[in-house]
Amino acid sequence: MRVPSFAALYELSETLGAPLNLAAALNEVLEILETEFRAVAGVLALADESGALTVAAGPEGAVPIRRPRARISDTILAQVVRSGRPVAIPQISAEPEAAELTRLVPASRKSRLGREQSFLCVPVPVEGKPAGVLALLFPYERGLDIKNALDFLGVAASLTGQALRVNRLVEAERKRLVEENQFLKQELRERYDLRNLIGTSHPMREVYEKVAQVAPSATTVLIQGESGTGKELVAHAIHHNSPRSGMPFIKVNCAAMPENLVESELFGYEPGAFTGAQTLKKGRFELAHGGTLFLDEVGDLSPTTQVKLLRVLQEREFDRLGGVKPVKVDVRLITATNRNLEEAMRKNLFREDLYYRLNVFAIFLPPLRDRRTDIPLLADFFVEKYGRQHGKSIRRIATTAIDMLMSYHWPGNVRELENCLERAVLVCDGGVIHGHHLPPTLQTAEVSGTLPSQSLEEAVAAFEKDLILDSLKIARGNKARAARLLQTTERILSYKAAQLQIDPVRFKPRSDKNVV
Repeated sequence: MRVPSFAALYELSETLGAPLNLAAALNEVLEILETEFRAVAGVLALADESGALTVAAGPEGAVPIRRPRARISDTILAQVVRSGRPVAIPQISAEPEAAELTRLVPASRKSRLGREQSFLCVPVPVEGKPAGVLALLFPYERGLDIKNALDFLGVAASLTGQALRVNRLVEAERKRLVEENQFLKQELRERYDLRNLIGTSHPMREVYEKVAQVAPSATTVLIQGESGTGKELVAHAIHHNSPRSGMPFIKVNCAAMPENLVESELFGYEPGAFTGAQTLKKGRFELAHGGTLFLDEVGDLSPTTQVKLLRVLQEREFDRLGGVKPVKVDVRLITATNRNLEEAMRKNLFREDLYYRLNVFAIFLPPLRDRRTDIPLLADFFVEKYGRQHGKSIRRIATTAIDMLMSYHWPGNVRELENCLERAVLVCDGGVIHGHHLPPTLQTAEVSGTLPSQSLEEAVAAFEKDLILDSLKIARGNKARAARLLQTTERILSYKAAQLQIDPVRFKPRSDKNVV
């Protein structure tokens, strides 16, 4: 038998360097060793937690590690795993226990068996412990350097052990990521479940009903409502309660992107499409393939982008910037806007044909002022949320604070309510949120001590006096000009000035007073 070459060692390291298929790589390693040693049989067996050996690679071809082909209970192989020491038998006929090793030779190689065989077996170390064995059976030759052969096989076993260690780390990380991914997906499904949308008012019950109707289908949805009403939450609820819930949910805020970037973000671009486009970039439509694309503030799209969006909805395909080959996609489109698209159509700011394509199934989200009965529920939810987030124990909201929340008109809708209550939680130094913890914009005259101290008649008279004084100052005491500024007659102005004890003469220049 010739001495194994360094070229074979290099080939082994290349094979085990970064195997995509570890089972195939282990079989290739065994083939290299069988070629170098001119072996009639070889085996790579791995030990399980109980110490039992399972064939990972053998002469019959690649066998996946997770689907063991056979169990091995031979005393010699098991002894190597237990002791962690290599075994070399120059002539197996001299060892009665080694006679059974010839059964490792497959039927197709029986003809290559000589009268005498040699056997080498070394442990495969993983993190300092024997994790298996690597064994070869080859024809006996006089003058065989057993020590060099055993050393070479030991190096091959060490390389194999490193590959096994890396593979186990990768598998453990993959398993962790899969479990984390499943956990996050379940968390998203629970978070955006219809039961977690807050509100029991009649307008919100209508929203829930529509979401439940449209979610199981692939229909295009248009969500309309003022800013801050929760359009994105409803879009999430539709996606996570649909058959596409396991696929991507891609969000695009059309109003937040510059007009010259919207098209490249939505549809992507080819290399060389414009200066700086060095590599291919997939657009949001491609990234959402098989899932849902949510276009927020769709009413802000430019006319050029509206045309391309219409084509995607009609043909289910688009062209990347600089591309000539259409890209087909399967995407469910959900759009949202706080604009009146019908009015925008009348002003030629939004395409009529695109509007009808988007408005297949419309959902209108009511402003918070139209669902005031939901305010206490929302308030309790936000107080609990931010109390937990900031480490504060807020037990309740005082009646005065509830009254203030209920009487406010909420131009910013739920988003403004959330921000107000987060501030209240931060400034609250006890377990109860009171009226003075709320922002000044919510403070009523009673709470803030700013009740009016004059009657309506007195307030109107003071306001009229200020207007007349300002106009006379501007007109430099000229009553006719001051009347024109106030869009009234000189007679009425003179009557009001006399009634309010205003002397127009004192506003005239000094030279005019002397003339008078």
